[in-house]
Amino acid sequence: MAPTAGSPSSQPYQVLARKYRPQTFGALVSQEHVRTTIENAITKRRIAHGYIFAGQRGTGKTSVARILARCLNCAEGPTITPCGKCASCLEITHGGAMDVIEIDAASNRGINEMRELRENVRFRPARDRYKVFIIDEAHQITNEAFNALLKTLEEPPEWVVFILCTTETHKIPVTIASRCQQFSFRSVDFDELVNRMRWICGEEGIEAEEESLAVLAQAGEGSVRDSLSALDQAIACCGSTLPAKDVRELLGLFSLDALGIAAQALRDADTGMMLDIVMDLERNGKSLQHYCRELARYLRNLLVKKIAPDKKHLIAASPAEQARLAEVSSWFTEEDLTRYLQITLDLFKDLQNALQPRLHMELGLLRLIHAGKLMPIEEALANLKGGGGGSAPISRPPTSSAPPPPTRSSFAAPPPRVSAPQAATPAATPSAASKPVGESGDWRAILYAGLHELKLPHTADAIEASDIVEQNGMLMITTPNRLHEMSIKSDLSGALEKIAGRPMKYQVKVGKINDSASASTLTKPASNDRGGGEDEVRERALSHPGVQKFQEMFPEGKVRQVRNLKE
Repeated sequence: MAPTAGSPSSQPYQVLARKYRPQTFGALVSQEHVRTTIENAITKRRIAHGYIFAGQRGTGKTSVARILARCLNCAEGPTITPCGKCASCLEITHGGAMDVIEIDAASNRGINEMRELRENVRFRPARDRYKVFIIDEAHQITNEAFNALLKTLEEPPEWVVFILCTTETHKIPVTIASRCQQFSFRSVDFDELVNRMRWICGEEGIEAEEESLAVLAQAGEGSVRDSLSALDQAIACCGSTLPAKDVRELLGLFSLDALGIAAQALRDADTGMMLDIVMDLERNGKSLQHYCRELARYLRNLLVKKIAPDKKHLIAASPAEQARLAEVSSWFTEEDLTRYLQITLDLFKDLQNALQPRLHMELGLLRLIHAGKLMPIEEALANLKGGGGGSAPISRPPTSSAPPPPTRSSFAAPPPRVSAPQAATPAATPSAASKPVGESGDWRAILYAGLHELKLPHTADAIEASDIVEQNGMLMITTPNRLHEMSIKSDLSGALEKIAGRPMKYQVKVGKINDSASASTLTKPASNDRGGGEDEVRERALSHPGVQKFQEMFPEGKVRQVRNLKE
C-alpha cells in the first residue's frame, strides 16, 4: 500500500535544529536579558525602528528576530505571546510572509541591493502591521552599501523595523550601530545545552547516556545549533541508543582516560609514555593538531579545577568528569599546569605550519616532561639564601650563634682564623654583654673583630672598607658600593647588639669615605699558613656558602678566577 500524503514516510526529514527552533520567547534557550528587554518594549509599545543582534553562531539571533516579527504582526498583537494560528504567524513560521523580508547579506551585500531595499521601505505593509527587514550576516555589507542605507535606517517610516544579525559586531560601522539598539547574545551554558538535548531525545525516543549528552554539548561549544547538528549526526550513526564511546569516536573527541595518559606521563616524568602516545595517534590515523587542541583544553580544565575547585560552571563537563579532573589536578601545582598549558598552546601553533608534524609533536610533549623538572626561580633563590653568607641581597633574620644544620656547605666552611692575642678584646665577643664598649675612633676595629668571631667574614670585609662615625648614640656607616651596603644591612642588625653589649641603632648609606679611613689597615685574624695573599682570598671565596650552593647545583662548573672587589 502506497503511503498517503501527510503520513510520516511521505514527509521529508527536518533536522532537529529546524524542527525544534523556538517559536515563542518562552521556548528560547538562555538569553534572558534579551528576552526581558524585548518583552518589556512590546508591552509598553516602545518598539525601536532598528535592532542589532550580535553574538556567536547558533545562539538564537535569527530565531529571536523571527519571534519579534511574529509578536509585532500577530492578529492579536502586538503581544509577547503570539497565537501561532493566524495567517501572519503561520507564514512567518514557514518563511513565506510577504511583509517579513529576510535578506542574506553574504550574497546581497552591494550598493545596488541596498538601494532596492531603500525603495521597498517606502511602501506600506501589504497586510500586516509592520514591515520587518531581517538582515542576516550584516557585517558582510560593504561600506558603500551601509552608507546608502544610513539615512533610511536613521529615519525610516513608522511601519518599518530593521533587525541586523551578525557574528562580528565590530565590523558594523559606528554610524549604523549608533542608530540601532544592540543586544549581545551570550553562549549557552553547558548545563542548559545538556538539558535541552535531554528533552529533545525524550521527544524523539532516543536513549542517550549522560556522558553522551555531555560530549555533544562540549562539541557545540555554547552553540545550540552546533550541538543539535552533532546530535543529528550521532542518531544517524548509532540509532536510537547513543553510547558515549561511539559518540566520541564519531566526533573525533578524546576521552578523559585518553588525555589522562598524558597527565600520568607528566606526573611520572615518563618520556617513553609520551612517545607511545604520538605513535598510537599516528597508527590510528588521528590528527595530531586536534589532539594537541584537546590536550590544551584538558590542561585548561585541570588548571581551573586547581584554582577554583568549587566553581563547576567554569568547566564544561559532567559531574563524573568533574570528579576525575579534581583528582588529576591534585597531582600538579598551579605553576606546573600554567607552564604545561603555555607549552601546549605554542605546540598547537607550531603544528599548523609544521612540515613534519610528528617530530614537532614528539618534541613538544618531551618539553612538557622537562618543564615539570624545572625549579621555580623563587625556590632557587630561597635555597641560595638558606646557605647563609653576607652577600645575599634579600633581607633575612638575624644571624644566630647556634651551629647551622649539617649540610654540605656548612661542613665545608673552614673554622674561624682568630688567634688568641688578637681576639682578646672583651668587647669583640658576645660574652662581653655586661660592659658597653666602643668610641667614635675604634668602631671599625671592634665590629671587624666581632663579625669574624660570629663567622661573618664577608660582612667584616665590608665594614673594613667603610667609614663609621658615632653620632648621638647611632652608628653612621658610609660604605663605598651597593654590595657592601646590602651585606651590612643583612647581617649587622643581629650582630651589633652581641658585639657592643647594648642595643644600638645604625644607619647605612652609600657614599665617598674618608681617605684616612680607607687607607688604614685593621689587624686581621691570622691565618694558619697562607697569610693574606691571593690564596687566602680564593679560599675564603670558595668557602662562601652561596658559592658552594652554586657548585652543588652545577657540579661540572669551575671557578677560574677570584677577584677582590676592594682592589
